[in-house]
Amino acid sequence: MRAAYVHQPGPADTIVIGDMPTPDAGVGQCLVRVTVSAVNPIDTYVRGGLVAMNLPLPYIPGSDLAGVVEAVGEGVTGFAVGDRVWGSNQGLLGRQGTLAEYAAVDADLLYPIPEGVSDEIAAAGALVGVTAHLGLVREAQLKAGETILVVGGSGGVGSTVVQLAKALGAHVIATAGCDDRAEIARDAGADELIDYKIEDIGEAAKRLAPSGVNVWWDTRREPDLIQAVGAAAERGRIVVMAGRDAKPALPIGPFYVKGCHLLGFAMFKATAEEQRAAAEDLNRWLVSGEYHPRIAKTFALKEAAIAHTLQEAATIDRSATLAGKIIVKP
Repeated sequence: MRAAYVHQPGPADTIVIGDMPTPDAGVGQCLVRVTVSAVNPIDTYVRGGLVAMNLPLPYIPGSDLAGVVEAVGEGVTGFAVGDRVWGSNQGLLGRQGTLAEYAAVDADLLYPIPEGVSDEIAAAGALVGVTAHLGLVREAQLKAGETILVVGGSGGVGSTVVQLAKALGAHVIATAGCDDRAEIARDAGADELIDYKIEDIGEAAKRLAPSGVNVWWDTRREPDLIQAVGAAAERGRIVVMAGRDAKPALPIGPFYVKGCHLLGFAMFKATAEEQRAAAEDLNRWLVSGEYHPRIAKTFALKEAAIAHTLQEAATIDRSATLAGKIIVKP
């Protein structure tokens, strides 16, 4: 099969396009013919060695995929040859990734693509959708009628959080730094917008939610916990999912007096059962239109290095946030 791979962790320009053996469907696995792979920041971190993992070498990057089941391994139930499926969590924890014509995927990390949903949309919404669902449902336990503030509501995860929070019945406030970003957050369903270049986020939050926000979701690499606690309602929940090297100050007094909760998580450490619960909701919202992942750029497999370079540029320069996902078609 054709694949995009690296011989050792390194920069995007070390990605090679070449032939690798087509994997077999092992016990509990499906062999999937990949039609679409989506690119995520974590894919570039692992490929570049920024996030160290035990990698099979040569290593194929890529977490997300959509495709068609070509073969089922021993013990697999619920899938048959010809089924359209999507999945995430590949290319991590010793697994090969999805920038290839085929991938052997554990069946408990695969989900059916609903009728009427394209492979492109299913792949584009995979990792970001599961991440947002885990944070909103498993961690923050967001309820209908509550108020959530999403710092970075136009980014890949942030705009997805906005969409899923609306699907859960919440009132959503989102931040953006320019008109284009505000339009992305508004299209995702944000009820209120804060231009953080004009107004302090914490002060704006107090103006828009005088009783406090129930959930503060911070996508920044340097979360501001002083802002978050100041804006939080009683028993407010603060979700962080970025900033590996950040060491923000935490105002302990108001934090415990309000009964706040600080919640952090990594999507790829969720159990298969937790991810499946997320996928079931995502599929329902994909069909209803409440979840509509955006696609920014589409590349061929031979352009995988370009796709990774573009993702890295958007990750480093927050002002260059892509208005959707980068996808690659093997």
